[in-house]
Amino acid sequence: MRPILILTDDPAGAKRLATHLASDVLVFDLYEETAVPTDARLVIADLHSPDSGSIVRLQRALATARPATTPFLYLIHGNPQRGEIQATMLGASRTLPATAAAAFLMNAVAHLGAGAPAEPQAAKVMQVANARQAFSRIFTRETPAQEAVDEGTLLVDRAIRDMKVRDWLSLVAEFDDVTHRHCLSVAGLAAAFAQSLGLNQTDSHLLTKGALLHDVGKAKVPLAILNKAGPLTAAERRVMNKHPVDGYEMLVGADYSEIVLKVVRSHHEMLDGSGYPDGLTGAAIPDPVRLITVCDIFAALIERRPYKMPESAAAAFQILTDMRGRLDQDLIRAFAPVALSIEDDLRESA
Repeated sequence: MRPILILTDDPAGAKRLATHLASDVLVFDLYEETAVPTDARLVIADLHSPDSGSIVRLQRALATARPATTPFLYLIHGNPQRGEIQATMLGASRTLPATAAAAFLMNAVAHLGAGAPAEPQAAKVMQVANARQAFSRIFTRETPAQEAVDEGTLLVDRAIRDMKVRDWLSLVAEFDDVTHRHCLSVAGLAAAFAQSLGLNQTDSHLLTKGALLHDVGKAKVPLAILNKAGPLTAAERRVMNKHPVDGYEMLVGADYSEIVLKVVRSHHEMLDGSGYPDGLTGAAIPDPVRLITVCDIFAALIERRPYKMPESAAAAFQILTDMRGRLDQDLIRAFAPVALSIEDDLRESA
């Protein structure tokens, strides 16, 4: 069988990586002046320092090592947005964060190395499982690490590019934890909305990150309230309604962008001042916050909860439309292609 080839600027690290993958892995140091191996069944790029020099060396090695039909996996170290751009420029078949768990990396390598793309449903399940694992590192009672948040955001963005948003929501719905499930649903909707609006990669990543973190303050809510299988009492509701401030206080001072902080604190604000925690009105609520609020409410409406049945996508969208004066109707009209595509997909699969 043809080998797997790792092109790297860190041979020692790549050799450690190789021990998780297969017995027939070749490691090629991009800074060695030797002939690049050819005829690999899979090429993996593992650049620990993806600067202009190593990228140029990688391009040269790929020109020799990789025919157009050979799959190419790009492992992203550092900045996720920059990594995605580099991977696209280099013609990668797929990307994964370099921090992805060994089991997921092995799964991806097994599918790519077999000479065919992963079976669609298996690939989708793996993408959701990756995002779910990354999210478990985010949803803690402490300040979540930027690296974990960027990893989760990248995985959601990539999944929404690779599958229909309805498929993402269906797969996420299988998770037991209501809050984790909801945050992943809102993040997927936000990524799809950003895509529909034609936002650039940086803005799309920022919105998805804000959506992923929007309910992080619920980590401070007692589980008895968070997981209650029924409507909350007035006292319990007061505790629950503290989560935007709790989330903001978890993140402020931890180098999160101002937009992400505003999303976390203000995603329950309404244009007419009826929201919480600050009773903001009109122009005091930035557009990214308004966008996440639309996704948040829509996701909550279409989700099954112990105390309610899910609304259809069409019914949920109508409820958003009926909230004129409280929600930005221009954004809701712009959200229509995302919401109604879910309904169309459901009809097609019926």
